[in-house]
This record gives sequence, C-alpha cells and structure tokens, in this order.
Amino acid sequence: MYIYPDNLKSKAVLWLWQLRDIGVISVGLLLSVFALAQLKFLPPIVITALYVFLTIRFDDTSILDFIKYACAFFITKQQTYEWGYGKQ
Repeated sequence: MYIYPDNLKSKAVLWLWQLRDIGVISVGLLLSVFALAQLKFLPPIVITALYVFLTIRFDDTSILDFIKYACAFFITKQQTYEWGYGKQ
C-alpha cells in the first residue's frame, strides 16, 4: 500500500495546477507584468490569465486537456470506420 496517489505514477500537483503549469504561469506573469508596466501592453496578462483558468485541474483533467482531445478527435486525427461482417 502506497501513501502517494496512483502508486507513484501520478504527476506532481501544487494546489490546482501541475508543477509544469506553475512554472509556465510564473514566467508568463513576470513577462506580462513587465509588458504592462513598461509598455502599457495588456494582451500578455489576458493570455496568461486565460492559461491559468484553462489549466486548473480537477480529477486529473483540465479544460485545456479536454479542448486538446476534442480538437484531435474532430479536426487533426483521421477517423476510420469499417463496416462488414466479422470473420467466419
């Protein structure tokens, strides 16, 4: 019996985000605050806030993962269907 979830196979999570997402969010916030303070440029902070919202994880899935899976299913991956009788 293990104390760590999923027998040491799950990814590290801090609060509601994976650690990789925490790194991306922190770098994005630093660059966004710099762009806002020095250049009076608002879009980077909006994009960072959108990324923060989309990467919140509940039950090991996020909205961004769902969007990626939906795009792969409907747009990028070919769907094949085969009709016919089974081997006899």
